[in-house]
Amino acid sequence: MTEKAENTDQRDAGFSPNPSTAAAQETSEPKGSEAAATDNAATDEEAVLEEAEEVLSAVSDLEAAKAEIEELKEKYLRLHAEWDTYRRRMNEQREEDRKRATEKLVDNMIPILDDFERTIDYGTNNGEAGMLDGTKAVLNKLIDALGKSGVEVLNPEGQAFNALEAQAVQMIPDPSVPDETVAQVFQKGYRMGTKVLRPAMVVVTSGGPKREAEE
Repeated sequence: MTEKAENTDQRDAGFSPNPSTAAAQETSEPKGSEAAATDNAATDEEAVLEEAEEVLSAVSDLEAAKAEIEELKEKYLRLHAEWDTYRRRMNEQREEDRKRATEKLVDNMIPILDDFERTIDYGTNNGEAGMLDGTKAVLNKLIDALGKSGVEVLNPEGQAFNALEAQAVQMIPDPSVPDETVAQVFQKGYRMGTKVLRPAMVVVTSGGPKREAEE
């Protein structure tokens, strides 16, 4: 009985597995799975990072394109404003040059108008009616031509004295008319637009009632 028990114990001892070997087998399989999972996770992370970098690059390119568009838009608006300013200045300059040229023409013609006035006065006083009619006709034509260029004759006889358009060369008492009324025009004046080329030389009354202010 003793020998059988010992043999049985020995058989049992021979077929019993090694604890360390079994543990190694048990731990080897999970370690391989974890490594594969780690590699897959790393690969997925790299793919995500690459996609994120591509998205960031596209966003950066879009922002750069927007900034360039805004810069070009501002440059266009600035150039457009500068062109409008230049065109307006050129138009104003041409208009000013035209006015100056016309003013010079009028300045040269004013003495001729004075000569016409004197000739008419001479014909009136000496009874030369034929010469008088012809001279009046030429004078009217000349005044009409100047009027087409924007010239206006200042003849304020009977009107209130305006120091901006007339020059008083004499004062006479006249209580029958409002104070500072133009009684006589020695020499007519001329105006072009808002500019007085030459004020009229006039005689102004004094001693009359105060003139009512115009509305």
